[in-house]
Amino acid sequence: MHTTDETADFTVLSQELTGFDAATLRGTGLAGTYLAVAAEQLGRDRLRRLLAASGGPLGELDDDLRGAARALTHLWYTGSWPEPSPFVVSARAYAEGLVWKAAGLAAPATAPGGYGSWADSPSPYPSREGSL
Repeated sequence: MHTTDETADFTVLSQELTGFDAATLRGTGLAGTYLAVAAEQLGRDRLRRLLAASGGPLGELDDDLRGAARALTHLWYTGSWPEPSPFVVSARAYAEGLVWKAAGLAAPATAPGGYGSWADSPSPYPSREGSL
């Protein structure tokens, strides 16, 4: 996969915002798509200013860039753009949302476990019933 400098910068910024490493973000296959969505929704100038702020203390962003950073984080975690007109980028974006990776789960309706799979504990820890 060919990556541009802007895609590389976008991935570095996304690492800072999400806490996930570059390999995980690239593994979603959505960095280029999310860069295009961010450019369209934020505008090229605002995105460029946000990328330029990467590497600095994110707490020092002005309100405009802080809102942009929040929207971008929302995009990575949910696969959807939050405002002003919320939308899901794609079914794949929903399935690759970082919220599912953070929770150690597959997105609902994307990885069927078969009949009765809902009765199995999703974690290696014993269920409440088994621990009492």
